[in-house]
Amino acid sequence: MSHTCDMTFRSMGSDIRLIIEPALTPGTPEPATAAEAERLYVEDFARRLSRFREDSELSELNRSAATEVPASALLRAAVSAGLWAAERSGGLVDPTLVGEIEAIGYQKSMDGCTPASLHDALAGAPAPRAARPGASARWREVSVDDARGTVTRPPGIRIDTGGVGKGLAADAVAHRLRGYSRYVVDCGGDIAIGGVGAQLEPVGVEVEHPISGECVQVIRMASGGIATSGMNVRIWRRPDGTFAHHLLDPSTGEPVWSGLIGATALAPSALEAETLSKLALLGGPRGAREALALHGGLVVHNDGDVELIGPLAERSSPVLARVV
Repeated sequence: MSHTCDMTFRSMGSDIRLIIEPALTPGTPEPATAAEAERLYVEDFARRLSRFREDSELSELNRSAATEVPASALLRAAVSAGLWAAERSGGLVDPTLVGEIEAIGYQKSMDGCTPASLHDALAGAPAPRAARPGASARWREVSVDDARGTVTRPPGIRIDTGGVGKGLAADAVAHRLRGYSRYVVDCGGDIAIGGVGAQLEPVGVEVEHPISGECVQVIRMASGGIATSGMNVRIWRRPDGTFAHHLLDPSTGEPVWSGLIGATALAPSALEAETLSKLALLGGPRGAREALALHGGLVVHNDGDVELIGPLAERSSPVLARVV
């Protein structure tokens, strides 16, 4: 008999969790079978789009000396997602900052590494300043041609699918699971939720405080996407004693210290939620209020205070469970 499957595995440098409830129609694979198929899909997705693997399709694109490069449908989708995020964020979520992020010390995967203390990093952080778009806006020189099956950009411009890749993966898996009564796809904090079962019994998603690790809010989701971006997961001390993290100000190429240390966004899709959460964190308190006003969200300020934005309060719950 069909039953709920709850699977967690490691990929994309993060924990991936799939919750799949019984199928809606006879003949659909059992949830456990579907979960295994989606695990393989996510692992293939990660392998082909990792900037940390020399043999990935993304690395091959970034190395190519050609202006127009043949690209698979998956690679084109990932690059298109990065360009969409850049456009949606006014250039703040920029997928072309590979050289900059390598220059501050993020040349290889940090999966399994213990992050530095965010508390210590904040103690020595510069005065808060919102990020600004880069003057060169190199992402505008990148284009995708699905008819020709190519990605075009000046040689030397490298692309990082990074966070948008997790949102894209979550949405892709959710689409593949649309025949099931309720499903939750969590790709390292980029979460897609759907199914008629979720409409009847919304899923509770716990938001974690980036400093204390305690639950600060539980958001009830019937469908759509939710994503959290924070400085606490990938932060490290540089050889000169200063701290760095993976969220860069495109105008300087340096880690942003915007006055916020975490942001959670709700949106119709995981990709949009991922983009809005980064836009909110990069934009500082004022920018975050604008970015999260429509769909709702929350931010955590440097002093640890939590601020709810937009319609989030109407979708919150006191139930404490990360995904139930």
